[in-house]
Parts: sequence; C-alpha cells; structure tokens
Amino acid sequence: MLSTYRQIFAAPGSLAFSTTGLLSRLPISMTGIGIVTMLSQLRGAYGLAGAVTATLALAAAVLGPQVSRLVDRYGQRRVALPATVLTMVSATALLLCARLEAPDWTLFLGAAGMGAMPSVGSMVRARWAHLYRSDPALLHTAYSFEAVMDEICFIVGPILAIGLATSVFPEAGVLLAGVFLTVGVALFSAQRRTEPPVHPREQHSPGSAIRSKALQVLVLTFVATGAIFGAVEVVTVAFAQEQGHTALSSAVLAVYALGSCLAGAVFGVFKPKGPMSRRFLLGVSLMAVSMLPLLLVGNLVALAVALFVAGLSISPTMVTTMGMVERLVPATKLNEGMTWTTTGLAVGVAVGSSVGGWTVDRAGASTGYWVPVVAGSLAAVTAFLGARRLRSAPEQEAERVEGDERQPQHHP
Repeated sequence: MLSTYRQIFAAPGSLAFSTTGLLSRLPISMTGIGIVTMLSQLRGAYGLAGAVTATLALAAAVLGPQVSRLVDRYGQRRVALPATVLTMVSATALLLCARLEAPDWTLFLGAAGMGAMPSVGSMVRARWAHLYRSDPALLHTAYSFEAVMDEICFIVGPILAIGLATSVFPEAGVLLAGVFLTVGVALFSAQRRTEPPVHPREQHSPGSAIRSKALQVLVLTFVATGAIFGAVEVVTVAFAQEQGHTALSSAVLAVYALGSCLAGAVFGVFKPKGPMSRRFLLGVSLMAVSMLPLLLVGNLVALAVALFVAGLSISPTMVTTMGMVERLVPATKLNEGMTWTTTGLAVGVAVGSSVGGWTVDRAGASTGYWVPVVAGSLAAVTAFLGARRLRSAPEQEAERVEGDERQPQHHP
C-alpha cells in the first residue's frame, strides 16, 4: 500500500503542496465548532452560537464558489492570499466583538466575512489533476490520499478546537484555526512550480461551472449527503448524553471518520474498473443503506460499530465524485467545480444539524437517527434520477458502441 502512495509523490514539489494544503484545511473542521464553543462560554447562548455558525456556512456557500472562480481565472496565489487576508480580518473582528461584549449583530458581520475562506482542498486537487491528468490511475490514488487527509482534518480539528477553547481560553480554538489558515496558505502559495497555469482569457467560457447539469446533480446529491453527516453528528452527541456518557460522543464520531479514513486508504490502492457514474451510484446507495442499522442501536458500543461500517462508503464516494468533476467540468473551471460540491456538502451539514437537533428536542435521540436515514434516501434518489446526466461523453459513446455491437447484423 505504501509503495502505491509513494508513486504520487515522485513528482517534484508534490509532498510540499499536499502537506501545506493539509495545514490550510484544518480550519474548515475547527472554525464552526470553535465558534459554538466560544460563544456558549462567553455569551451562554447556544441559540446565538448556532445562528452565527449557520451564517458562516451560508456565507461560505455564497462566497466560496466565487472565490474559486477567481482562482480559475487569475491563479491560486493571486486569489488565495487576498481571500485569506479578508478571512482573517473578519475572524479577528469576530473574536474582538465576542470578547468585548459587542452587540450580537456584529458577530454575524464577522462570520459573514469569514465565508471568503479559500477552498484549499479544491486547489490541492487541482494541482494533482495538473500533474496526473494523463495518468488516471495515479490521479485516482492522489484523490484517495486527499480524501484520507480530509478525514484526518475532521478527526483532529474538532478535538483541538474544543480542547483549547475549554482548557485555555474561549477564543483559543478559532484563534488557532486562523494561525493554521494564515501559515498554511502562505506556505502553500509559495509552491509556485506546482501551481496550475492560468488558461488564456479566450479559453474561459462565459458563465459559472454550476450551469453544468451533471454538476448540478452532484451538488444536489451532496446537499443530501451533507445532511447525513450533520444529523449524525448532532444526534450522536444527544444519544451519548442520553446514555450518560456525553464525553464519549467525540470518540464515537472519531470511529465514524476512522472507517472512512481506512476505506479511502484501501480504495486508493485498487484501480477500479467501469464507469465512474456507476461507482458513484453504488457509493451513494451503500451510504444510504448503511444508515438503517442506526435505528436499531441501543448502546454506544453498538453505535460505534454501526458508524464504523457506515463510514466505509464515505471516502470512496468522495474520491469518485472528485474524479467525475475533473471529467465533467472544463479545466478552466476545475477549482470552481470542485468547490461547488464541497459547498453543497456544507449546506447539507447545516441543514442536517438543524433538523437533527429539532427532531432530538421533540422525539429523542433514537428517533433522531431517522433524519440521516431520510437524507440518505434522498441522496440515492437524486443520484439515480440524474444518472443519465452524470455519464460523461466518453462513457455515453462507449455505451452506444457496445449497444451497436450487440445488435444482430443483417447481411444481404
């Protein structure tokens, strides 16, 4: 397995941009939970904390794709650095307003500005695509490696944010996230030799990447997929609290991420055959089915086992999705296309968290697991309804040729 992953780092500079990209991505998993923990301690209001975090998610959904669109047009370094400055100015304002007991509305302004945070994960994958576009096997392995790095971020990030905010001072989690972002983006942007070249202006087609009907299917599917993740997180914390072991909720959720992490590592070694669209449908379907056992769990051990199994389908589906975006979206819109999928995921997480919390408040934690079950079903239905749009032109041509070959030949 290690030898397979070692191959992708044979390209000069690849280890440097991947490592600095990992550092730059940690804030994604730290910022939201860091704000919730900070405001719950400073203001004693979970409702306010949730509203501010939701504002951040909404701002990221609006601004994120636009920042990535500028990256495609002007280059990673020229856009990522100013976007990071804007993000940090807004984060600093948020922290000062929270500490100085400024009016609540000032917190929302700070959170909105933080939505300009550059999508470093998309930029890292764009660099891999630039290196290995002509070698699908190595590109598949590179995307799998990045999926594993994403899971590591979501295992380590929340632990750091919550731990620092509760043991050092309330703003410490968000502050460290800002340090990671600033240092990480600066080091990442300094890797000039691996930065994809900017395409000439005349090669840029007008309009946004989201006009692609295939990308629309992926984004809508990912909204439902994100709802799975958001609901599972909130409901699992509530379930652990009902069991009298609230502190163990983070460990149980880490097992969920661990399942995805291991599956992604193994998936990167294999060279899957067949159309990507078929693998995507299979992955989304397995993700939906894996939610059903959550309705039957009665203790934290059973829940951990069920979540570990459920996590096994996450990374392979994410890897396949990024591969499809690379095939379906023009190279001049690659960063924007990948950011739209992560934006859909973020919107879904916000919706799933809200609906999951609302359900837990009214019907209990066990009933709350119906939310990810329903979200998984919606993801599968969306993917299947849009299956034809997901097939790339080469796949459709291959199917047409195969169909012609199966037709009986009539000779005069």
